Amino acid sequence: MVIKPKVRGFICVTAHPQGCAAHVQEWIDYIRKQGPIAGAPPRVLVVGSSTGYGLASRITAAFGAGARTIGVAFERPSEPDRLGTTGWYNTLAFERAAKAAGLYARSFNGDAFSDAMKQEVIAAAAADLGKVDLLVYSLASPRRTHPRSGVTFKSTLKPIGQPFASKTVDVEKGTVGPVAIDPANEQEIADTVAVMGGEDWQMWVDALRTAGLLSERFTTVAYSYVGPELTMAIYRNGTIGAAKEHLEKTAHELNAQLAPSGGRAFVSINKALVTQASSAIPVVPLYISLLYKVMKAQGLHEGCIEQIHRLFKRLYAETPTPVDKQGRIRIDDWEMRPDVQEAVAKLWSQVTTENLASISDIEGYRSEFLKLFGFGLPGVDYDAECDPNPTA
Repeated sequence: MVIKPKVRGFICVTAHPQGCAAHVQEWIDYIRKQGPIAGAPPRVLVVGSSTGYGLASRITAAFGAGARTIGVAFERPSEPDRLGTTGWYNTLAFERAAKAAGLYARSFNGDAFSDAMKQEVIAAAAADLGKVDLLVYSLASPRRTHPRSGVTFKSTLKPIGQPFASKTVDVEKGTVGPVAIDPANEQEIADTVAVMGGEDWQMWVDALRTAGLLSERFTTVAYSYVGPELTMAIYRNGTIGAAKEHLEKTAHELNAQLAPSGGRAFVSINKALVTQASSAIPVVPLYISLLYKVMKAQGLHEGCIEQIHRLFKRLYAETPTPVDKQGRIRIDDWEMRPDVQEAVAKLWSQVTTENLASISDIEGYRSEFLKLFGFGLPGVDYDAECDPNPTA
């Protein structure tokens, strides 16, 4: 079939297998060009491994350190006459590339929140890896069924305490307009924390520990975001922020548990980027479009793979990993530079539908958004017939 992008709201409902493979290969090529990462771990488990920062982590570990990797994700498989999801195609492409490079790579597709999936993955890790040196927790899901209670929680994107009013962009139409969101109630806050907080991360570490799979220098890292004042009300001070605060609290607890045996736990605060998750958050696409304009002009722009490569270099440097006062790794440091934020704030006050194209990088945003789903990659013939059901 000939596969074209079909965008509905903040999601593209089609994915291009060859385009996804080309995108994965771009990231692999970048990591290979950087050379080996000294001290990086040889046995890595990535929970949430199929897109964005999780996929970048798996690629960095495998092709930057020669690591044996296990990935966990929940994606819709392709069928002979039906497209799979982006993450499904990304995982197939990664496994093909890893196999060609002689690297061990095993992927599990299913509910990472469940006890059954944890036990299946742990059995594979015990048999194939022996121990785990690094656990990357990069799970992004709108809902979670608790493995013990059976209750299903759904996350919300709302402010806390008072209504939120600002402006946002309709990326497809290119229009800037107002957005208003009522505050979350206590149940919505609690449910969002249950989905996006640190409980499941703790459960993964506990399961690995119980199975005796933590190496002597075991490290675990989860990903988060802080952001500027412009997005604070809807992000850091909203329901997502409450979940991220729980995630950071969990990091401190995990670090205390792991430290006696030489282990470490971190939250890494990453840069705002075009991802499937960030595209769904009001205000954020407009902020990212302005941020990209400024950071590209200053030669500071990074994507997922550049960010994670820089994170690995920090995690495994000979000197202690630098953290902020809250104990967090900050690879959003270039984004949060005062000169960058001042320039973005100035553009934010000026941006309208009429000048959006000239003072923002809305075209760059659109291009990066479509690349998430395998579209717009060089060397791919998007008018040609494409097999929707490739094999690893």
